[in-house]
Amino acid sequence: MTQEEILNIITQLREVDASDDLIATVLAAATNTITVDTITSLIDNKPKGNKRTAKRRSRGRPSESGKTFKIPNEEINKMPKMYHKVFACQDRLVPYRFHKGVYEAHYRRHGLDVFACAKDFEEMKRKFYEKLNIAIACGEMPIPVTQTTMAATVAPAIITIPAENEKPDPMFMDYVNEWLKIKERTVKPSTYKEYERMSRYHFEKTFGNMKVSQMTRTVLQDYLFGIIDDGHSRTAEKVHLALTCIFDLISEDTGLPSPMKKIVLPYYESKKSVPFSKDEEKKLVDFCIANPDNAASSALLVLLYFGLRRSELCTIRIEGEWLTCVTSKTKLGRNEVTRKIPFSPVFKRVLPYVDFDKARTTNVNTINTVIKRLFPEHHTHELRHTYITRAKEAGVNQEVVMLWAGHSFDKDVVTSAVDRGYTHYSDEYMMQEAQKVDYSL
Repeated sequence: MTQEEILNIITQLREVDASDDLIATVLAAATNTITVDTITSLIDNKPKGNKRTAKRRSRGRPSESGKTFKIPNEEINKMPKMYHKVFACQDRLVPYRFHKGVYEAHYRRHGLDVFACAKDFEEMKRKFYEKLNIAIACGEMPIPVTQTTMAATVAPAIITIPAENEKPDPMFMDYVNEWLKIKERTVKPSTYKEYERMSRYHFEKTFGNMKVSQMTRTVLQDYLFGIIDDGHSRTAEKVHLALTCIFDLISEDTGLPSPMKKIVLPYYESKKSVPFSKDEEKKLVDFCIANPDNAASSALLVLLYFGLRRSELCTIRIEGEWLTCVTSKTKLGRNEVTRKIPFSPVFKRVLPYVDFDKARTTNVNTINTVIKRLFPEHHTHELRHTYITRAKEAGVNQEVVMLWAGHSFDKDVVTSAVDRGYTHYSDEYMMQEAQKVDYSL
């Protein structure tokens, strides 16, 4: 306090007949106080450091921190009602910063831990809202608002902003979930189901609580080698491909290098399918004829003599001496491809033993079980190889075989790219070619 202010206080105390002890106490308190102006002057007069330090700190673009954006009402209304009271006052403000060309937002309150970053501010906000809703949907419950936590709700929350030289370090599963959301919109439901199962079994189970910085090249390489050591080389390839895509997203958003670039897998040659021999084909046909009540018998004969994929069985229809089905390999967003396959002479001999309605509804696992029991060295898809092999051995036009099998392109057939675009085979020609598939077992 200034000397003038102290004298004014003494004058006022004497006017109210204050004792000398009271005046002395007030004066002691006054001399121990410090004004805001004094604090400001002390801060302004602090050492600035040498010129070299100042120059070093001025290099590059400085980080922008201490800013916030507000969670809008429309986003809060999407949440369960229990969250509506949580996001009130200062709890609707999300701190963010602009650091090394990336906008970063981090919200850690009421049991929620949500981090999002992107090069564009609006994109960063969009990702933040998505991840916030994912965190809520995954069961992250808010801390109940009680008298103890009420004070913390009223006061501005203290958010830890990473240091200027600290890189963003999001949770790995946040990006796995973002990758799954993309796949859900770009692949067929059956394919998405496989990705979801992979995420649940491989990613969430093993890396569910890990941050991106913890997922080093060594950790990922050892995990993939572990899958190979268990005898699942094909699975390791699929997981490797998915991890590469996920870390490409992370690298694009955060600028962190992808640990997948230096990861290698040992060479693996998948087992080639082998068609059934005619002796094996006869054994299978005899089994189906002798066991008409078996749930898989009709389905096995249809797969053997029409070359269908297992997933196409549920779409079969009969039109005279033609079987139609929907090709299951059609990509999402493309028109369905329906193909017609004529009855061949070899199939007509087993036609009395085929129940098409039963074949249409047969469980795929039942078919696989019967094949493995009868032919341990074969798998169900090799029935398709057998059909294509027999048709070509019988001299059927290769283009026609491709149409029956539902193959879009065969690199071994040099003219197929042109011929299939301009050639439209008649039903008469197709049926004529089918008559060639006539052999004895």
